[in-house]
Amino acid sequence: MAIGVYGTVRPSDVSPEDVEIIMIYSPSRNQTESIVQKKLSATTLLKPYFDDVNTQELLGGLYNLTLPAAEFTSIGFYTLYLRPAQIRTKISDCGVLSALPNVKGIVINLDEVPDDFRNKFETAQELVGYRVEYLNNGKKVPNFFRVITSSFFCEPIVTNETNTSQKSIRYRYVENNTNLVFLTLSPSNSPSNKTNAVPFIGQPGQSIVITNTYFNPTTLEVEIAEHDISTLAIGIFGNQTKSIEDGIYTIYDSENNIYKQYNLFEVRNQFNELLYEVREDRGDDIDISKNFDNIIE
Repeated sequence: MAIGVYGTVRPSDVSPEDVEIIMIYSPSRNQTESIVQKKLSATTLLKPYFDDVNTQELLGGLYNLTLPAAEFTSIGFYTLYLRPAQIRTKISDCGVLSALPNVKGIVINLDEVPDDFRNKFETAQELVGYRVEYLNNGKKVPNFFRVITSSFFCEPIVTNETNTSQKSIRYRYVENNTNLVFLTLSPSNSPSNKTNAVPFIGQPGQSIVITNTYFNPTTLEVEIAEHDISTLAIGIFGNQTKSIEDGIYTIYDSENNIYKQYNLFEVRNQFNELLYEVREDRGDDIDISKNFDNIIE
């Protein structure tokens, strides 16, 4: 009997707090390096839609992105890079659980976590499924990551080593009253065919980047131009007048407001021979007496 095929792709219902928006500006497509690169506030610009039937249910995968005029002030191309929010912190320690010595993990001190993301570390199992990437000398180790499989508060305890007078620090789970979180990662256990090949999960003091895996990064390109279809249509189809006396040529928008004004005149030589017909933009020097309603009445 044939086995049915089932889809595994689902719309993302990620919270705006879990999104980062990076804006890159370039004045033209020929520009090989970005001129401006900055981070925008996703919580301010990204708004989710809600289902019409149940207003408390997110309409997964559909969001409204607001583009603030204050950020898009120059003509050119803006690339918006939307990616999962990155939590940059440090590994406080790498250790094992006292009750389960085979369970290895990394310990995070909440004092090293940015304030905006502390609530994720303070909630048990909130970080399950997050990706951990490692930095060496400030640079991310390429194509290498681990996945968090559990997240609980912990506290260190001192235990005696077997057959020796030495002591070691291990960890045990607690409910609260601590600022340490124990994260187990996958993979962290040695393969059965080579027990001494312990997977790398980090080292104390190493900087890491913890990222949610709710959605795939995406890019949007926004082009800011001086004119759009509406303004071009005004010049082609809008009402226009030409003053015979002073040669002022006026173009009006759809509501008959003055949109542009030009000076129309001729340039002749010393023998009064016509050389050029000129249309000169008046800029901000608008003659408001050329109001369309006043002219046609």
